[in-house]
Amino acid sequence: MAQQYSETKGGMLIRDMVQDQRPREKAIKYGVRSLSEIELMAIIFGTGMRGKSVLELANEMLLQSEGHISRLARLSANQLCTRFKGIGQAKAVSLLAALELGTRAAADELSDNKTCITTAKVAVQYMQRYFHHLPHEEFWVLLLNQSNRPITAVNVGRGGISATAVDVRLILKHAIDHLASSMLVFHNHPSGNLNPSPQDDALTRKIADAARLLDIRLLDHIIITDGAFYSYQDQSRL
Repeated sequence: MAQQYSETKGGMLIRDMVQDQRPREKAIKYGVRSLSEIELMAIIFGTGMRGKSVLELANEMLLQSEGHISRLARLSANQLCTRFKGIGQAKAVSLLAALELGTRAAADELSDNKTCITTAKVAVQYMQRYFHHLPHEEFWVLLLNQSNRPITAVNVGRGGISATAVDVRLILKHAIDHLASSMLVFHNHPSGNLNPSPQDDALTRKIADAARLLDIRLLDHIIITDGAFYSYQDQSRL
């Protein structure tokens, strides 16, 4: 949950704080990880608004989001501006850019380690970056070499809130073009419901059967939500 400042500290200007407790100076002295979410946001925003300090502004945003940074990350810049008084386009874009950079840094660490995809959990960690905070469905294929190391990830379908159109021929074309030995497919459920639909089951069988004809293995079909996933392989359905 978000750290709640007292009324006095919430309205305090950063310049009136003890120097080594100011967010920027605190980060320099103790490291960025020592800062609360509110202090990190204060550094990103730089300034507050008339009658409201930057700390108070950040605090209010987190409280309205029940302490979940991820809820802010799901919003567009225009939505942030509309929902929170004192947030203009510059602040909104700066915040979203910082959140996206963090997501990419985590994904880059996995990529840099040349991850070997051995379990559904590892696969989700590798692919989560593509599904963070999406309000709509997307369908991705992760192509692997003979050592089960990623060749590339390709988006093969975007849809609405509850469905995505997928062309199996396009999936196989990407697999052939990249000389893939195996692959995993992924899609997200923005609703948070992990249960596969009958359409998901039918599509999984169709992809697996078509890939088998080309001597390409479908290792898994994984459904992703925020914080959880469903693996066909783990459920012995492949």
